[in-house]
Amino acid sequence: MSETLIDIQKVDRVYHDSQFNPVEALKEVSLQIQKGEFISLIGPSGCGKTTLLRLIAGLDKPQAGSLSIDGEEISAPSPERGYIFQQPTLYPWATVYENVAIGLKARKVYREKKYLIQNYLDMIGLSGFEKAFPHEISGGMAQRVAIIRALINEPKVLLLDEPLGSLDAFKRIELQNQLIDVWKKTGATMAMVTHDVDEAIYLSTRVAVMTARPGRIATIFDVQLGGERNRNNDDFIALRKKILEELHLGISRPQPEYAI
Repeated sequence: MSETLIDIQKVDRVYHDSQFNPVEALKEVSLQIQKGEFISLIGPSGCGKTTLLRLIAGLDKPQAGSLSIDGEEISAPSPERGYIFQQPTLYPWATVYENVAIGLKARKVYREKKYLIQNYLDMIGLSGFEKAFPHEISGGMAQRVAIIRALINEPKVLLLDEPLGSLDAFKRIELQNQLIDVWKKTGATMAMVTHDVDEAIYLSTRVAVMTARPGRIATIFDVQLGGERNRNNDDFIALRKKILEELHLGISRPQPEYAI
């Protein structure tokens, strides 16, 4: 039986533009994220996906509604909720090893937990790059370092804000597979924002589709494709079609216009 880890109830978030006009980012968003699942949030640009992720992280607060983890209100950031941004944001003066170790040192547990650093470096294919600086490694490798830096605190939840969006197609697929391996080996609950429907299906146990602003949860799709995901099998293609239709894209997109 699944166990709810994060409970989001009727959350509203309103911002103000430069003219101080209210802009509703989220309206009465309710969502339950189960312990150990991988859920993706997908929807049109500006629908509040990242806003919702930031609320879960404790980096922002709602005007109405509630967010809790294990029954406790989310009111501030915590090491139990790791956050990975679209860009790696590594410290340029620190080596790969030092970037990963920073969280352990900040928590004053480096001495007893430093063995985890090499474990994670090995797990995600960075063994041999411990002494490299950020400018000496690729963007994909830098993003792996950012993932390890979040995982090193052994969080209950890993929040991923389009972490693969800036990578080329081949590196993106490679890192998708490594994310799946990390998820299976650590048992962490993962919530990811993405614009890529195939990526959402490939990685997730559920896909939550959000409406245009103000963002609401429109539909949640269970991904029941078994352990081995294949983008070309019939079930994958059928689910892709359903999600695209929910996003009001469907399969018949208008033909592009060319100015010659």
